[in-house]
Amino acid sequence: MERVRDLSELPKAHLHLHFTGSMRPSTLLELADKHGVRLPDVLTGALGRGESPKLRATDERGWFRFQRLYDAARSCLRDADDIRRLVREAAEEDLRDGSKWLEIQVDPTSYAPRLGGLIPALEIILDAVDTTVRDTGIGMRVLVAANRMRHPLDARTLARLAVRYADRGIVGFGLSNDERRGMARDFDRAFAIAREGGLLSAPHGGELTGPASVRDCLDDLEAHRIGHGVRAAEDPRLLKRLADRGVTCEVCPASNVALGVYEKPEDVPLRTLFEAGVPMALGADDPLLFGSRLAAQYEIARHHHGFTDPELAELARQSIRASAASADTKAGLLSDVDAWLTA
Repeated sequence: MERVRDLSELPKAHLHLHFTGSMRPSTLLELADKHGVRLPDVLTGALGRGESPKLRATDERGWFRFQRLYDAARSCLRDADDIRRLVREAAEEDLRDGSKWLEIQVDPTSYAPRLGGLIPALEIILDAVDTTVRDTGIGMRVLVAANRMRHPLDARTLARLAVRYADRGIVGFGLSNDERRGMARDFDRAFAIAREGGLLSAPHGGELTGPASVRDCLDDLEAHRIGHGVRAAEDPRLLKRLADRGVTCEVCPASNVALGVYEKPEDVPLRTLFEAGVPMALGADDPLLFGSRLAAQYEIARHHHGFTDPELAELARQSIRASAASADTKAGLLSDVDAWLTA
């Protein structure tokens, strides 16, 4: 009988991880105590029991509840030491799961009021990433994300700022929050600024809304990657378009189930996307609230979708190819994937 390889040792890239959502539950509770923040009982109760809060965001009330918990957690990040701790621990968790390259997504606007302004907040984050890369050896970069709930002019400001700091480790520009609010085309100018500045276009789409939101990301924002994108599985022509263009979907199975997009892990259309030739990069999204990190997403593919080790290795390769890593870094990581498979 063939040995089952350890998925935490499979080299991979992590392309869909939100900043606050990357936090360890124990760290959140310690920071809340440090700053005297009263967290919602539903959050402290669940985390205290080693569980995830019960979430379902397929309607606006459910999304509001999810966003309220996320905002409460974010309110505990109040100084540069907190930021440095979060970044270092995110890297440590990723390394433990076999991730050799991490692109962490952040909207610096959310942290600016407590960190001295937008530019100081971004510089604190980028300095923390630089230090973490030196200390841990992980490849780590930043993707700046605009918020659909804010005015498109704010997104343009963020895009210009992201381009300005591209030489400091910013590699992409995203668009997050509830897909049901704000049309993708409203943010087209911000994404044009980012693309013209050499950044990857990586908006969210195809999670809470259907295939049309994925098409909008392609047509209006010229996406290189789609955050989630799973609802594209409902449209065979869209799947072919994604496959033909090599647009990677950053699929987060545990998140999809936790937010009620799909009822069970086996309902997430991993096989449909994979067999249609759509590149995928499995991601953990917000492990603080969803309770599982990167290697667990590969476990879902193995145990609920029957992915073999060669197929899991191909998923890891797809994540590496879709990353903003240099050609030499990608070549080294791809070689490491081959070594995992042949060991």
